Amino acid sequence: MTHRHTKGNRPKAILIAGPTASGKSAAALLLAERLRGTIINADSMQVYRELRILTARPAEADLVRAPHRLYGTIPAAEACSVGRWIEAAAGAIGEAEGEGRVPVLTGGTGLYFKALGDGLAPVPDIPLEIRKYWRDVAARIGAENLHRELAVRDPAMAVRLNPTDTQRLVRALEVIDATSVSLAEWQGASAAPVLAPDSVLRLVIAPEREALYPAIDARFDAMIQSGAVEEVRMLLALGLDPGLPAMRAHGVREVADYLSGLSGRTEAIAKAKAETRRYAKRQMTWLRRFMGDWDWVPDAGAAVDATLARLATP
Repeated sequence: MTHRHTKGNRPKAILIAGPTASGKSAAALLLAERLRGTIINADSMQVYRELRILTARPAEADLVRAPHRLYGTIPAAEACSVGRWIEAAAGAIGEAEGEGRVPVLTGGTGLYFKALGDGLAPVPDIPLEIRKYWRDVAARIGAENLHRELAVRDPAMAVRLNPTDTQRLVRALEVIDATSVSLAEWQGASAAPVLAPDSVLRLVIAPEREALYPAIDARFDAMIQSGAVEEVRMLLALGLDPGLPAMRAHGVREVADYLSGLSGRTEAIAKAKAETRRYAKRQMTWLRRFMGDWDWVPDAGAAVDATLARLATP
């Protein structure tokens, strides 16, 4: 990362990425308070109005401490593409700048950050080991079972593809596996860069697994205590297409299974925690692959300290 920022010469924006439950929101809030910032959501699930609890949107007490933008702005009945988010984020960045505030963008969706600073290539290169894995799986289980697997991992692409088209099914599976982003989203993205990398401070909060996984589990327990089951009940009552992004938020499927009697409460909670931990692992893979040149820190406190130190250094 290029460091050109001195005291009194604030960066155009501060970007804070990291896996789920890593402390990104806490770091963003502390920096927004110190630097007169506006926090802008860069998480693809926190945009959905009906998912306040399960996506860990900022609490009401946090909203009064600093302005927050792009949280809960889109109904679950709609899909927020990366292009739609980029347009909204550009507007929020401009609004913050007009108010003399530093935009502080934070969230767990790596593709959003990539599009923000780089624009989007059609699809990134897929590691050879992932390509080989899915070719081997295809040879072993056949196209029909591949399509079933894709329907679980990437419903948006599954409905587009012929269940007998092995080549395209393999391509869709290797893309979602390598990038955690649907091929449909890559294909629909044509966003130009909004922020030049050398005009921003870029941080990845990357706790050790021994700290991150217990934090994920504890947060999900807190979500359940705060009403996550009722939130899912209300979401299901809307009768939405199960392929919509909001319906695939972590915890929704597992809690829905509990509500329908397909699993017990304890089993549903355990499965949701396990899936969230797996998602965090995929996020870390993305971060290492596409954000290796960002500043990596172990926790929220280190992110705040590193940012303030950079700003104070000529």
